[in-house]
Parts: sequence; structure tokens; C-alpha cells
Amino acid sequence: MSAVLHRVLDHTPPLAVRGEGICLFDEAGKQYIDASGGAAVSCLGHNHPKVVEAIVKQLETLDYAHTAYFTNEASERLAQKLIDLAPPGFGAGAAAFFGSGSEAVEGALKLARQYHVERGDKKRTKFIARRMSYHGNTLGALSVSGHKARREGYEPFLFEAAFVAPCHRYRFQNEAESDQAFVERLEQDLRQTIDALGPDTVCAFIAETVSGATLGASPAAPGYFNMVRRVCDEFGILFIADEVMCGAGRCGTYYAIEDEGVAPDIITIAKGLGAGFQPIGAIVAGETVISAIRAGSGRLAHGHTYMSHPAACAAALAVIEELQSAALLPTVRKRGDYLETLLRARFGKHPHVGDIRGRGLLWALEIVSDRRSKLPFSRAAAMSAAIKSEAQERGLICYPSQGAADGVSGDHVLIAPPYIVADHELEEIVDRLAASIDSVLGAQSKAI
Repeated sequence: MSAVLHRVLDHTPPLAVRGEGICLFDEAGKQYIDASGGAAVSCLGHNHPKVVEAIVKQLETLDYAHTAYFTNEASERLAQKLIDLAPPGFGAGAAAFFGSGSEAVEGALKLARQYHVERGDKKRTKFIARRMSYHGNTLGALSVSGHKARREGYEPFLFEAAFVAPCHRYRFQNEAESDQAFVERLEQDLRQTIDALGPDTVCAFIAETVSGATLGASPAAPGYFNMVRRVCDEFGILFIADEVMCGAGRCGTYYAIEDEGVAPDIITIAKGLGAGFQPIGAIVAGETVISAIRAGSGRLAHGHTYMSHPAACAAALAVIEELQSAALLPTVRKRGDYLETLLRARFGKHPHVGDIRGRGLLWALEIVSDRRSKLPFSRAAAMSAAIKSEAQERGLICYPSQGAADGVSGDHVLIAPPYIVADHELEEIVDRLAASIDSVLGAQSKAI
């Protein structure tokens, strides 16, 4: 029996012993195509020599130095890179580095609160998030997450946040409703919520730029984030864009918010930031936030022991440099277009695939019991988990989740392959996924 506290206590997963390119290998020598990069993490695949070299080089010179006493070159260079890549308004901003996406969100919430305190606006204590969202598993991040199933065991410990409707077109946009009308309806919901809370009490609005673990690769309707930015500005509310899953090039631009044409006040990023080579998450704060702190206390009221860890920052810096030197972001768009074509050809008329959605190399299939009515399978049926298990048996790693219909039920399977994936590998991924879905659901995919 394993001494590791695994996610499922009565099952020890296969022992992974090696990674190479887009594949992982277990101790028996079985090969798995890592079609989801774990949880949209391994954007450069596995065992990338330049990233490994950067980590080793860093460890040979400086392994650790606490940020209360020192800075380090890797963190300084990485912070400047992230600021340089950020939208307008971040030029005089700053970045802070933590150990995970959940920690980054936690830090962003605290930073938003500190911003208002520094300006003498201490009444701003409330956060607005979206139903069916997911921002992380620390208590603060979970408090602003609208994933009912993940919250249910911890409700007594979570602080109270307000939730508005998600911008999820498949489930919540009316059949005859235009994108503009849908966004206007969501704006009314947001304004009503702000009014009910008291406009001068709201600290920040947080949203995933492209929804990840709960809704599964769901991009916002056109104009949605422009609306969010406008409303937040009107009431003095900060806008936090959570790009833990969808950022770091996953959607074809380094920050997914670039495609929306707006700039948030704070961006959280993780997963693809370090590409799995080291654990790292970051908050990137714009000059509006940082200038208020500089003019006030001049201190960050938050800290972690492993902030700005040299090896983690060196890994992330090497990942960004590889994305730039190999011009991988245009490749993400190109490969993403081909993946979309393959998915729509294979699943476009599948009786149990209700929706195919995504951007770049972040795509999801929503699994339904009835395509016409969009009726989900029950939560107890655990269809996405069954598909995940079947796919793993077939040598394919995909990312399953539930909650896409109402925060509890509604299955989807996420595909987020490494940016180095080739066309023929995408074809193999879709073939294995189709075989897995059909094996579980007993239906045959038909091409359009």
C-alpha cells in the first residue's frame, strides 16, 4: 500500500518514470500521449533540454535566497519579461512569484484589498466572481470559485463572495439572442449585484479569461470583457483576470486577454508559466495598483517562504525564451485551428457531444445524455471520469471535469496538448479520444 495520500485512496496510479516530447512513460514501458499537458501545464512537452539546462545552471550557482534579504537575477528578468508581454497599462507594474496558481489567486485577492486600503478606501471588502467558475483550492481562491461541488465540503470556512452569471454561451445564451443582447443581459446582472452590495464596498471582480476546469475552454462572447472593464471603471472596482490555465500562450497570445482588447488591473498566471518543470505561479499587477502601493506604505502586505524561487523563475524564464525564439505562439494558433477542424469533423454530429469549444490549444467537448435538449448525465454517472480512465487505458491523457451544466452536473473533457504537437499527433489524439468516448458511451462518432 502506498504511503502517498493519493487523490483516490484505494487506487495507486501508474508510476511515471520518464517523459519525452508530448509523451509520458510508466514503469512497465507503456507510452501515453499527454494530450492535456496534465492540467494544461506541460506546454513545451516533457524533458525539454533548454529548460532543464537552465534549471541545472541556476541550481549550480544559487539554489535559494529568502526575499526578505535578497532578490535574484532569474526573478528580476522574469518579472520584466512578464511586464513587457502584458497589455497596455502594465509598463510601470510589477510581478510576484509563488508556488502555484491557487497561491497566485490568493495573492491577487490580497493585493486588490491592499490597493484600496492604501488609498484610504477601507470599506471595499467584497469580491464578485462568476457562478461555475474555478480559481483554485486554497480557502481564499475557493471562496471566489463558483464550482459547487468543489466548495461543498468547505463552505463553513469560506468567506462570502457574490456571484453573477457566467458568460457561457452554450448553456446560458438564448437561442434567438444575439451576442450583444447576451452581454447586455450579463451587464444588467453585474450592475444589479454591485448595487445590492453597495458600489463603494466592492473590491474586485475576478473572472477566467477563457474558462477552464469547470466550464471547459469556454471563451467569452464578443464584447463581454469590454463591458466588464467599463463597469469596473465606473465604480472604482479592480478587474482580476485569472489566466492560470488559459494564459502563458495557451490560447495563441501570451496573455489570453490580448484577444479581448482590454487590460485588467491584475493578471494571475501559472501552469504553462513554468510548463511543469518547476512549480510556479505569478501575479502581474498594472501600474494603477503598484503606484498606489508605492505612494502609500511602499510594502507588499503578503509573503511566502518560496516567493521568487530562483530555480522556478529560471525555468519559467527559459520557457518564455523558448516560446519566443521558436515562434511557438503563431504555431499554437495554427495547430489550434487544425485541432478544431478535427474535433468538429469527428464529433460535430455525435449524439453525446453537445458542444465543442475552445481557443488556441485549449479545447473541450461537453458530454451530454441528449444532444438536442442538452440534458447532462447525472453527477453520479461520472461520465467524464469514465472517459478519462478509458483514454488512459488506450494511452491517452485527457483532463475530465464535472459542473459544466450547473456547477455540479455536466461533464466535459479538456484537450490541451503541448505547443510542440505535430498535425499527425493531433490526429492520433482525436482518434484515441473518439475511441474512448465511444467505448464508454456505446455510440459511434460520425463525420460531418
